[in-house]
Amino acid sequence: MLFKGCYTASVTPMKSNFEIDFEGLERLIEFQVEEGVKGILVMGTTGESTTLSWEDHEKVIEKAHEEIDGRVLTIAGTGSNSTEEALEGTAFANELGVKAALLVDPYYNGPSSLEIRKEYVEPIARRFPEMQFIPYIIPGRTGTQLLPQDLAILHSTLENVNTVKESTGDLANMALTRRLCGDDFSILSGDDDKTYEMMTSKQIRADGVISVTSNIAPAAVQEMVQALIDGNGQRASEVSKALDPLFKIVTVRTEEGTPYGPRIVRARNPLPCKTLMNILGMPSGPCRQPLGKMTEAGLKVVLENARKVYESNKWVLEPVESFFDVDLKERLYKKQYWKGLSYE
Repeated sequence: MLFKGCYTASVTPMKSNFEIDFEGLERLIEFQVEEGVKGILVMGTTGESTTLSWEDHEKVIEKAHEEIDGRVLTIAGTGSNSTEEALEGTAFANELGVKAALLVDPYYNGPSSLEIRKEYVEPIARRFPEMQFIPYIIPGRTGTQLLPQDLAILHSTLENVNTVKESTGDLANMALTRRLCGDDFSILSGDDDKTYEMMTSKQIRADGVISVTSNIAPAAVQEMVQALIDGNGQRASEVSKALDPLFKIVTVRTEEGTPYGPRIVRARNPLPCKTLMNILGMPSGPCRQPLGKMTEAGLKVVLENARKVYESNKWVLEPVESFFDVDLKERLYKKQYWKGLSYE
């Protein structure tokens, strides 16, 4: 199986008490399926995998896979910094009939690329040959990295490792992955703002994206990616420009004052995405701690960028309005809809 197209890195909606909102999850999945994405990743970074217990993981994967019901691909995030834990999570997904799993590089304990290959990806992929595995390389969060050389060894020896989610931000690393792994290998963007460049680069030739922005604009992200696959560069460029303000709020960086001088605040995924979803009236709720709220300046950035899309390319957000039966003009311009979403 080669992965091509837009796959949504789904948020996990929460109730106000931080319990999982399973009804909200069902609605979000229906929205994604209706809007034409190729698959849905549950329990990735965007799904707050690190603050959900494994019991929660299993409940979310099971509910999502049941709701998807084979209409699109279910991808289960079963990676961990413990191979044993990842094996257990993958076994659960496998028993449900899930056909693909995302394996994030083992975080914090800092294995080498060789160890990631031999002590993590290989044992899991060999244990479940009927499943497809997507290594997820994001050194900015994990502090380690599966390198292209070891990825190529995996691809050459295991039929069920033929895709990578690339979030290094390093175009040279991506080009090396393509050169070493060949054309029968899928490179998926893990950074919305780099998808267009990765797919149009002759050296990288990415095949699609596992997208955060597609939680909010799935049809538009899928259209951009499909246009690039089909060779319609003009339309892809138009859609990419329309989506650019949303791409820019996956992470929001602001400078904030303190009694001891200014400091930088980075509101990282999924906080800005869930904040905007709350504003728009989509099931979302809060992030689990230690993620919290936007600053007032960060919230302003989210609102300004969402308004740019609404005012210039309303079609991008119109599916939210119709599916969730909300008035976007009211929600984007009346303060009552973002009350309590930022620190005072």
